[in-house]
Amino acid sequence: MDKQERLFKEDNSYEPLSFRMRPRTLEEFLGAEDIIGEKSFLRKAINKGYLPSLIIYGPPGSGKTTLSILLAKAINAEFIELNAAIVGVQELKEALQKAKRNLELYNKRTVLFLDEIHHFNKLQQDVLLPFVERGIMILIGATTENPFFSLNTTLLSRCRLVELKPLSKENIERIIKRALEDKERGLGERDLEINEDAMEEIVRFANGDARIALNTLELASFMVAPSENGKLIITRNIVKEVIGKRIFRYDQRGDEHYHTISAFIKSIRGSDPDAALYYLAKMLLSGEDPRFIARRLIIHAAEDIGMADPFALVIAQSAYYAVDVVGMPEARIPLAEATVYLATAPKSNSIIIGIDKAMRYIEEHGISVIPEHLRGNSPKYIYPHDYPDHFVKQKYLPEDIGEIFYSPSDQGKEKMIRERLENLWKERYKK
Repeated sequence: MDKQERLFKEDNSYEPLSFRMRPRTLEEFLGAEDIIGEKSFLRKAINKGYLPSLIIYGPPGSGKTTLSILLAKAINAEFIELNAAIVGVQELKEALQKAKRNLELYNKRTVLFLDEIHHFNKLQQDVLLPFVERGIMILIGATTENPFFSLNTTLLSRCRLVELKPLSKENIERIIKRALEDKERGLGERDLEINEDAMEEIVRFANGDARIALNTLELASFMVAPSENGKLIITRNIVKEVIGKRIFRYDQRGDEHYHTISAFIKSIRGSDPDAALYYLAKMLLSGEDPRFIARRLIIHAAEDIGMADPFALVIAQSAYYAVDVVGMPEARIPLAEATVYLATAPKSNSIIIGIDKAMRYIEEHGISVIPEHLRGNSPKYIYPHDYPDHFVKQKYLPEDIGEIFYSPSDQGKEKMIRERLENLWKERYKK
C-alpha cells in the first residue's frame, strides 16, 4: 500500500495535504514572527502559562485556526471549535458549560475557538462577555472581516487583537518545499520535483494563502507522469491546467475592497496611469461593480483635478453613462480611457478646499445678510454684460465677509483662470 492509498481511511474519508501539513508547533508556524516569536508578548505570556482571549483577524489561509490550536496546546488547554456562522444557541451553551466544568472540577482551562465570529450578532456576542470577563474560558475568535466594524467594542475591549497578514512569497515557497520533502505527512515518499516556473505559478496563484498553495500542489502531484528519465516533475503547464481560471480574493464589503479602491484613486491622484490600470483590472476581474468604479472616477475628477482640467469631469460622467448603456465586458474600455485621462490630467484640489472652507466659515460664523443689490429685481444691481470685458466691480459677498475661498492653482487650465481673476480683482488676488 503506497502513501496515497494510506491517506484514505476505512471510511473512505481523505485528509487534504493542506490539513496534514498544518504546523505542529509554534516554531513551524510561518509568517507571524512578530506575534509568536521568542521576544513577542504572546510567546512570553504562554511560556508562563498565560493566554489572553484573542481576536485573530486575517485573510483566508493565513493560519488563524492553526495558530489557535497551537496556542491552546501550548498552555495544555482543551480546545473546542465552533463555527459562528452555523452554531446554534444550544451548542454554544454546552461549550460554555463544559468550559465551566473543566475549570471547576479539573482545574483545566478551555479555549473556545469561534471561527467566523463576525457572524455573531450583538446579543450573541454579549453572551460570551461574562465567561471571558471571569476567565471561565479563553475566547479565540477568528474573522476575515475588520473586527472594528464587525464586533462589539465591549467584546473587543476584553480581547487582544492579533492580525495575521497574507504569507510572503518566501514563506509560501518554504511551505511547498516542506510538503514535498515530508515523508510522514506530505508527498516526500513520491520523490516529486518541481521546477522553478511551476513554483512561481503556484506562489502567484496562492496570493499569500497557504491552503490554496498546498491544495494546488496536491492536485498537480496527481497529474504528474514520469519523464523520459523516470523523474516525476511538476511543471508550469501542469500547474496551469490545475489552476484553470483564476479566482481572486475580493470581498466587496471587506478590507480588500477598500484597500483596492484607495490604491486606485491614489494612483490616479499620483499621475501613475500604469498603477491605476492595474488596480482597475484587479477590481473588474474580481467582480467589483463597475458603477461603483465610475462613481469614484466622477468624485476624483472634481476633487483632485477640478478646474485644472474641467473636461475630466465630463470624461468621468461619460464613462458612467457607458457602463449603463454598454455594460460589461465592453465597458472596461471607456472605464480604462477615463482612468488614463484622469491619471494623466493636471491636478488641483482647489475646488474641494474652496467648498470646504466656505462651509466651515458658515458653520463658525453663521449666515450673513445678502447684499441688497443682489436680491431679486433690485435696481441697484449692476449688469456686467453692459461693461467692457463683460465685467464690472461690485460687492458680491456680504459686507462682513472678506475671505478668499477659491484660490486657483498654477496647474493646467487653472493657471489661466488664476491670471484672469488676478487681473479682474487685483486687490483680492495677489501673488
